[in-house]
Parts: sequence; structure tokens; C-alpha cells
Amino acid sequence: FPGWGSQSSKVQIHHNTWLHFPGHNLRWILTFTLLFVHVCEIAEGIVSDTQMKSRHLHLFLPAIMGFVAATVSIVYYHNIETSNFPKLLLALFLYWIMAFVTKTIKLVRYCQDGVPFSQLRFCITGIMVILYGLLMAVEINVIRVRRYVFFMNPQKVKPPEDLQDLGVRFLQPFVNLLSKATYWWMNTLIISAHKKPVDLKAIGKLPIAMRALTNYVCLKEAYEEQKKKVEDHPNRSPSIWLAMYSAFGRPILLSSTFRYLADLLGFAGPLCISGIVQGFQNTTNNTNATEKDPSNSYLSSEEFLRNVYVLAVLLFLALILQRTFLQASYYVTTETGINLRGAL
Repeated sequence: FPGWGSQSSKVQIHHNTWLHFPGHNLRWILTFTLLFVHVCEIAEGIVSDTQMKSRHLHLFLPAIMGFVAATVSIVYYHNIETSNFPKLLLALFLYWIMAFVTKTIKLVRYCQDGVPFSQLRFCITGIMVILYGLLMAVEINVIRVRRYVFFMNPQKVKPPEDLQDLGVRFLQPFVNLLSKATYWWMNTLIISAHKKPVDLKAIGKLPIAMRALTNYVCLKEAYEEQKKKVEDHPNRSPSIWLAMYSAFGRPILLSSTFRYLADLLGFAGPLCISGIVQGFQNTTNNTNATEKDPSNSYLSSEEFLRNVYVLAVLLFLALILQRTFLQASYYVTTETGINLRGAL
């Protein structure tokens, strides 16, 4: 399907990327969250299974299949987006509907069986219903904006000038969210720089958004707005600080948010290590392990977080996420500083 879509693309561009579909970043964030919840579901099933005398594959095998399906869905979406063939998203939309319906049925059955809200499996299922519903809403929004199905006149899109210019090789604003977070798109430049020294030609032109003239116009317009606001107040003069905040405040706020999230995730390390040490101490003291009743295979969140292997995985994921947020904060701060300096 993605291969056929790339052949059917009406507008050819030089770079292997395209203008993002509506809700691009939200879709990636929801999919990452869905993958994390699937990991929790797999872990909950495995931990529940290990506490029983016999094997119960139904506790974790469907979750593994769901994890694989979510991974395939985001790869499928990426290929469709880069080929600019949104009609193929209809298959993904049908999948979200089926996933939402089946998880809702499962949640209803839990309610009918009297499973309390405090049980982790009930909470995971409820979160998945919400995530599948949000992904379905994102898909509906793409249909509404791009008008690729059920509409006679689909929206015509034109790639940005930077993508049409072969000399621009800075693709950070145009790649998908995962590539942005990991700078995966820079691998080609890094490999070529490892083989031989790079020159300005290999680096390419500055993108339009980072050029001094573009940022100067942005700052000047913000300063003109400040001048209009103080015309009725003779004793006040326009503030260049407010103009800078108006022109570049959003990326600065985004950088601060990334830094706060990274600092909050810094607490995960000591908490997880403390739980792991305490778990090993409890295992050493309690030599007689008790088997779980097969008729009641539900775990609470507290029981789940007592498992040392679960805490080790959470520690690993928290550290990766912390470094990702920290690096994103550094990048946005540096880029905004360069733009602001050029504007001034």
C-alpha cells in the first residue's frame, strides 16, 4: 500500500519527507503513550502469570499482538505521510474503530463481572479505550481538513519552499516527531562527515525560518504592535522586551516545559532504585512465596510496582525520556537564541 501510494503521488519533491498531516505530533504522542500502556499490559499479564501454578497465555499474548499492531500502525502512517497519499489512511481509521469497539466491550465485561476500579487491568483497559478514541478523533480530523474521502474536492497541498529547494538540507521542521527527538535525519550528514571533512556546500543553505531577515521581520512586526499599543499613553515607550517575548515567547516557553519535565523525571531514578532494593530485601526475608488464586488473577497498582523487574524497566524508560526532554530543551533554546540574535 505505501509503495503504491508513493507511485501515485502527484507532486514530486527532492527530500523524503512531506508536509505533515493535521494532528501529526498529537498522533505520534498518542501512539507512544499507547505503546507504553501496552508494555504495562504485557508486564501486568506476565507478573500475574508468574504468580500462578499453571500458564495463562491469554493474560499477555493479546497485549503483545496489540503492541506489534500499534508499532505497525505508526510505520504505516509514516510511509503514507511521506508519500502524500492520505486515502490509504482509511484502512488505519477502520482499525482504530475496531480496536475502540473491542476494548470497550472488554471494559463493559469487566464492569459486569464486578472488577473494581483499583485493579490495574481495569485501569489499563480504560486508558486504552480513551487512547483509541482519541486516535479515531485524530483520523476524523484528517478526513475533515484534507477532505480526501467523502468529499468531491480534496484539499490541495503544496510542499514548503525549503523542501522544493535541493540546497536546503536542514529538515528538522519537516521530519516526523521520532526523527526530531533523536535527530535521526542527520545520519547522512554525520556519516559523510566521518568519511571526509564537510564544507558549506555539504551543509546546505539556511532554511527560510532561520534566516536573519525572516526573524527580523517577525521581531519588527511585534515591535510595531507595541508602538501601536502605547500611542494612547504618551508617558509610556514601546518595550523591546515585550516585543521579543511576543515574537519568540512560544519556543522559550516550550523549552522551559521540556526542562521542567526532564527535572521531574529525575525523581524516577531514586524512587525506582529504592523500590528495587526494598523488593530484594522483601524477597530475602520472605522465603515462602504464596501462589495466587487462579480465579482471581487481578493485580493492583501497588502489587505491580513491587516487582523489581517492572521497576527496572520503568527506570530504563524514565532515563531515556529524561535525556530526550533535556536534549530537546537544549536544542530549542539554542535555535531560539540564534534566531533572536539574528533578528536583533
